[in-house]
Parts: sequence; C-alpha cells; structure tokens
Amino acid sequence: MNLTAWIVLAVAVVVAFAVGYLVGGSRSKSTRPASQETEQTTPATTSAVETPDTAPQPPRRRAVIIYNPTKNEMDTLKSVAATVCRNEGWDEPLFIETTKDDPGTSMAHEAREKGAEVVIAAGGDGTVRAIAEALADSDVPMGIIPMGTGNLLARNLSIPLNRFEWAMRVALWGQDRVIDAARLRTSPDGEDTLFTVMAGIGYDATVMSNTSEDAKSRMGWWAYVRQGSRQLLGKPTEVRIQFDDGEEETRKIRSILGGNCGKVQGGIELIPGAVIDDGHLDVLTVTPRNVAEWVSVVTSIAGRSRKGMHADVTKCAAVKVRAEKELDVQVDGDVLGETDYLELSILPNALTVRTPSPEQERNIRLDSLSLGIGR
Repeated sequence: MNLTAWIVLAVAVVVAFAVGYLVGGSRSKSTRPASQETEQTTPATTSAVETPDTAPQPPRRRAVIIYNPTKNEMDTLKSVAATVCRNEGWDEPLFIETTKDDPGTSMAHEAREKGAEVVIAAGGDGTVRAIAEALADSDVPMGIIPMGTGNLLARNLSIPLNRFEWAMRVALWGQDRVIDAARLRTSPDGEDTLFTVMAGIGYDATVMSNTSEDAKSRMGWWAYVRQGSRQLLGKPTEVRIQFDDGEEETRKIRSILGGNCGKVQGGIELIPGAVIDDGHLDVLTVTPRNVAEWVSVVTSIAGRSRKGMHADVTKCAAVKVRAEKELDVQVDGDVLGETDYLELSILPNALTVRTPSPEQERNIRLDSLSLGIGR
C-alpha cells in the first residue's frame, strides 16, 4: 500500500471516530427543605394542646418512577430507589412500566394525576423524551436515572451516570432547573413531536436507521462508528432552508441537525455554543462531499468553531427544511422514517428538570474519587 493510500486510510479512521459522535450524539432553586440543607437546627416548639405524638404530621412525598422494562439492572434500581426514599423520609416510590406502543407519555400523565411530587424517567433518551412530552408546561419536575446508550440530556445537565443512588438523590432533592424543549414536524400540517436534545435529517438519521439493535447491544457507540464509516461518501442532497422569517437558501447537504444542547459522549461539543436554556435552537449544517472535507468538519467541531468551510452553526428560533427527495429523520436518537420536509422550533422555558445542587456536585465528585470512577 503506498503512502497516499495510508494517508487516506488514516483520515477515514479519524473521520469514523468523529462520525460516531455526530450521529449518536441558571434559573434554579433547591428542593431540599432548609432543615436538610444545613446542619443548623431550630428547636421544635409545641403548643399547650399539641404534643409530639398528637401534632399533625406533614404529608409524605411520593416519587413516581417510569421505567423501560427492557433495561438491565431494574431489580437493582428498584431496591436502591426504595432504600433512598425510605432514608430520605419519602413514601415508597411508585413504579410504572413503559410499553412498546407507549414509551412513557401516558404513564407520565397518570403520575401527574396521582399527585406525584416528581416524575422520574428511568431509561434512555427515548424514555426521557416521552415523559418530557407529558410534563412540558407543567409545574411537575422531571428526574432522570440514565439507563441508555447515549443519555445525552443527563450528560448536558451533569446528572450522574451509572450511579443509581446519586441519580435518585438528585431526583428527590436536586435543584429545579427550567430548560427549553423543541418541537419537530415532518409535514407543514403534521403533528408536533417534542424533543429535548437533538433532531436531524440526512446522514445522521440514516446511520441510526441502518445500525441494528443487535450491533448496538454488542458494540454500544462503536456500532454507529462502524456504520457511519461505511456511508461516509454518500451523495449530498439539495435542500431549501429557511431560518426564522428569513429568505430561503439553497444548499447541498449531508446532514442538518437542530440542537437544544450540544454535548455528546466523551464531552465532545458537537454543536458549539448550544445552550439548553437560552430560548434558541442551534442548527448544524454539514456539507462535505469527500473524505478531505469530512476532515474539515471534524476540525471545525474539535475547534468549537461555529463557522467552518463545510460545517456551520446558526442560532435561531425556528428552521424549515425542504429537500429534493425524502431523507431519514431522527429525534433524540429515535428514527421516525423518511420525509422531504422538516420543521424545528424552540419552546422556551418548557420543562423543569431536577439537576444536582452545588453541594451534591461536590459530594458526587468526592464519592467518585474515593471509588476511583468517573461520573
């Protein structure tokens, strides 16, 4: 193999790694009572009539955990969650399974009707998205116990991964952070689909669509890397794209990705400058035609540049895409099918999520160091 061939091979490997990330891809208050945030206590007082045994007791809080039954370690999660709730003075948590036909939306509505103090999504980004759909524009916060492959919303909100006990504590006593969500349509008069992380059309969705569940279970994100490298040299598609109320632009693209936040696995900022509560979408347009131009895309992302030769990011409230042919489309990692129309729009301040308080952040770091593990 000559030197040129080796260089091309090396570039392809680098791009394949980057593609794995490409396709896989504050307003707060503490919820813990003041008496549990500090070691200082105020002596209790009783009236002449009431005694500690007869005084009215405050109602105990109830958490509802909606979980994907296909995930491993559910028995462990149930045991840990029950123990944490008991130790923290909460009622036994109520567990509700998702189904193949309903990944959590109706279950979250049921939890709201039952008066849940917090509704906790135990699963991957698809489960989180379905539960967020029901909790959007409500005063019920969502907790997250990450159990998926990507766990992208949890990563962007610093919710601990692979730590059931800490994720549960955050869900009970963390800070309520108000974040944006976004809506997707695949036809001008179609139904809205809510998402919390990213939605895209083109290359990223095609790679997801062609990656088998078996490969993902065996290889994790490496399955996306392998599939992405196989489809690196596809033909660009001509689209007309309109940001907000501006004029339509014609571009030849491989992928368009609208992000509410930008961090993926490994701490990579796939969409530089995306902020989860700024009231805007950040739209990444990717236009490479060959391996060399894919390298330019990787360089732009690695350098956190919002404007590169073959990748640029536009901040907007809404974007419409009309393609010359139908392309695959995905939302938070779930493939929705094919369409020649895509509309994304931001929903400012739509969702309240329990995130680690500063004290919890410190304790999680100390605990991780003592165990010799990462978050």
